Amino acid sequence: MKFFIDTANLDEIKEANELGLIDGVTTNPSLVAKEGDVDFKEHLAKICEVVNGDVSAEVTALDPEGMLREGREYAKVAPNVVVKCTMTLDGLKATRRFRDEGTKVNVTLCFSAAQAILAAKAGANYISPFIGRLDDVATDGVQLIRDIVQIYDNYDWETEVLAASIRHPMHIVDCALAGADVATIPFKVIQQLVKHPLTDKGLEAFLSDWKKSGRES
Repeated sequence: MKFFIDTANLDEIKEANELGLIDGVTTNPSLVAKEGDVDFKEHLAKICEVVNGDVSAEVTALDPEGMLREGREYAKVAPNVVVKCTMTLDGLKATRRFRDEGTKVNVTLCFSAAQAILAAKAGANYISPFIGRLDDVATDGVQLIRDIVQIYDNYDWETEVLAASIRHPMHIVDCALAGADVATIPFKVIQQLVKHPLTDKGLEAFLSDWKKSGRES
């Protein structure tokens, strides 16, 4: 399973990239807004310089022509830019056009297997089911990942399942068990993946015993 970092913050991207764990980046308008008054294309270029993998840049237009216009501009920024389109009829129209032009597409805001089928048929490279937001409304988000993976496997569709709206480490474990191709993860959750109280306790004991032995470090 590939790990993408879900942020537009350059410091977080650089630090996560130094860990050697990051295969790409996903951004969205909300994440970009948190970075203040930045020129998005310039900011996108900086992200693409840090990470070699796919970097999703979301369009904000709602009509197909507007999506195409924005997406084409983003695609010019770097060869690893993936245009992010919303899961709407117009978004599917734009997805097909982008794919015909050779531009990668991530279809976002997916909340059902039916939507995932449409995205794959339209030629999406990635489908982004939002599992955390489904959990918020008492629906099993990880089960949606399982359903989409099964459907895509049934037909050998090449669209990758990108688990989004990750809230905690168990989401990542469960998505890996469900067969997700990618998990896009907030930096905070990446940090939480490392932590375990028994690791901390064991390290403390090892260092304490070493100190008692009188040996030099």
